[in-house]
Amino acid sequence: MKYLLLIYNDPDRLGAMRKEEFDRELAHCYERAHELMAEGRLLSSERLQLPDTATTVRIRDGAMSVTDGPFAETKEYLAGFNVIEARDLNEAIRLAAGFPWAKTGSVEVRPIAQSLP
Repeated sequence: MKYLLLIYNDPDRLGAMRKEEFDRELAHCYERAHELMAEGRLLSSERLQLPDTATTVRIRDGAMSVTDGPFAETKEYLAGFNVIEARDLNEAIRLAAGFPWAKTGSVEVRPIAQSLP
């Protein structure tokens, strides 16, 4: 089954890290991603630009509004995503916990619904 791992960063936690520690965690993340790719379990992985580059589009009562910034103002921001293949939710959670971003923010694990026909 496919799962989406939504990676959220906490800028305060990231800012508190020493450069060496951040570089080490980033290297670990890339190593883990390459391992999962080699196993055929990491299907896609993308980093996003910072939240201040976001644009939110809404349509209400037939009228479109466009707002600079992310959909929600929160402390943590969506930093990227991974699409993985896992046997079940427990395995998906275990794989998500293997990424260092769970320590500096959070990783939301969500099953992917069946694709459109």
